Amino acid sequence: MTNLEIVKKRLYEKNASLVVLYSNGECKEYYQNRINDIKEILQENKLALKDAIIADKVIGKVACSILTFAGVKEIYADVMSKYAIPVLEKNNIKYEYKSLTEYIINNSKTGMCPMENKYKDEQNISKIYKEMIEKK
Repeated sequence: MTNLEIVKKRLYEKNASLVVLYSNGECKEYYQNRINDIKEILQENKLALKDAIIADKVIGKVACSILTFAGVKEIYADVMSKYAIPVLEKNNIKYEYKSLTEYIINNSKTGMCPMENKYKDEQNISKIYKEMIEKK
């Protein structure tokens, strides 16, 4: 079983929102919605996700930009936005998804997620990272 298969399996078995296989071999599940777990991990240690392998329920442009800038190696998403793919491909991040969607839906399910909408055309992932992770 590959490392990506391991995190995928745990995502579903534990009903987690995010599973991280850290470069030191530790595998941990997280349960917050949106990008809150990713933000907390990186605000505690900005190098924590370097070479990590990620499985997440939902990956849009913002999450994939942050994860790419943080140095992840591979990403699996249950649902992935089409806006995420160019970022991953440009940065040679291996990825898989169960379902590809036009965009990430907002909480009220009435349209596009405000963050996806705000950053959908942004090419500078460093800017997205700084605005989403380093802002207080």
